[in-house]
Amino acid sequence: MNIVLWGIQGLLAALFLMSGGMKLFAYERYKVMGEQRSPDRDSGLSRGLVTFIGLSEVAGAIGLVLPWSTGVAPVLTPLAAVGLATIMVLAGVYHARRQEPVVLPLGLFVLAAIVAVGRGFLAG
Repeated sequence: MNIVLWGIQGLLAALFLMSGGMKLFAYERYKVMGEQRSPDRDSGLSRGLVTFIGLSEVAGAIGLVLPWSTGVAPVLTPLAAVGLATIMVLAGVYHARRQEPVVLPLGLFVLAAIVAVGRGFLAG
């Protein structure tokens, strides 16, 4: 089970580092990609909000791996997973309102929830 959890953590960390990094460091490219998906409407997200989401994703990605691997404050790993799962719920709502596919946020939510439970978030 530990190997499976590490695999999921690594996958999620890579995906959220890429996604969050694009929001932080390549905002214009991120904006163009969003306009290509929905050319007829504005995203409705300010640059500040996109930056905040990007920071949250990058921090969550780091939190998925670093605390558990170093043994320093390992409780932060399941908390990071819960935080990323929350972001994915909000992303799912955002995309559903725009009548866009919600499969990716839903899948990432499930994986983050598996990490949260597997790494002891619900353990007493």
